[in-house]
Amino acid sequence: MEKSSQKIGFPIGGKHLKITAIVVFCLCCSVRIAASPKRIISLGGAISETITALGFAANLVAVDVTSTYPESVKRLPKVSKNRSVSTEGLISYRPDLVIAPYGDVPDGIIQALRGAGIRFVAVKQEYSVKGALAFIREIGNVLGVKKQGEALALETEKRIVKVQQLVKSTSITKPKVLFIYARGTGTMTVAGRGSNMDAIITLAGGKNAIQEFNRYKTYSTEALVSANPDALLFFDFGVQSLGGKAAVLDMPGVAFTTAGKKKRIIAVDGPLMINFSVRLDQAILALHKELKGAG
Repeated sequence: MEKSSQKIGFPIGGKHLKITAIVVFCLCCSVRIAASPKRIISLGGAISETITALGFAANLVAVDVTSTYPESVKRLPKVSKNRSVSTEGLISYRPDLVIAPYGDVPDGIIQALRGAGIRFVAVKQEYSVKGALAFIREIGNVLGVKKQGEALALETEKRIVKVQQLVKSTSITKPKVLFIYARGTGTMTVAGRGSNMDAIITLAGGKNAIQEFNRYKTYSTEALVSANPDALLFFDFGVQSLGGKAAVLDMPGVAFTTAGKKKRIIAVDGPLMINFSVRLDQAILALHKELKGAG
């Protein structure tokens, strides 16, 4: 005698189909809710700005010292007095997400956070228009709001394109710009090719005066004179740390450069210049306006 077999499954039509659809919908919603962090620590200025722009300002519980914009972020507790962080310091804020620039947090701390059940995400940042838009989209994905991230990226792209057209339409000779990162006369470096400041100088219609090396290297009078820039560019706090623009003009070697002879010392908002995210259009425009006088 053969045993009868019966396939078990959901009926195709009727109430059972509706119930199945409801179950699937609820499961999707539960995944979405789980993916949205409630307590976030941001360890990067551009990350904090993007999180805020995506509507998660209220979810930020602490940030690092580079997070100074917008005002709501500036008022948040800082996880450290400098760029270094500790496992205990981070865990004390009871975050469910810690997000940081790639390579900034030691592996030991990352493993400790994950061992404590805290999600850690490292985000890479490429210093270009394409990189800025990808950065916004990635933050959106991390926060579980992919559609909002895409919308913010497209909105940012439109603003950048508009500013790029303005820069392109302005007929100025590309000035050679030397960026000096200063924290007093004893701590100065200059930006080479591939650096964030090299990228923003180019986007704003200038040319980086340093082409001999990549990233950042220690400042020297010989390098300054050899580069002979049309303008010297600093962050505003950098000029202040040196004693003001008059003090910069008195620095050794400056008088022998075109920038020194024409007194072209430019001070800009540092966090804005290196943002390369939702405010990239503002950074390009602000620097372009300064460079027009040096072209």
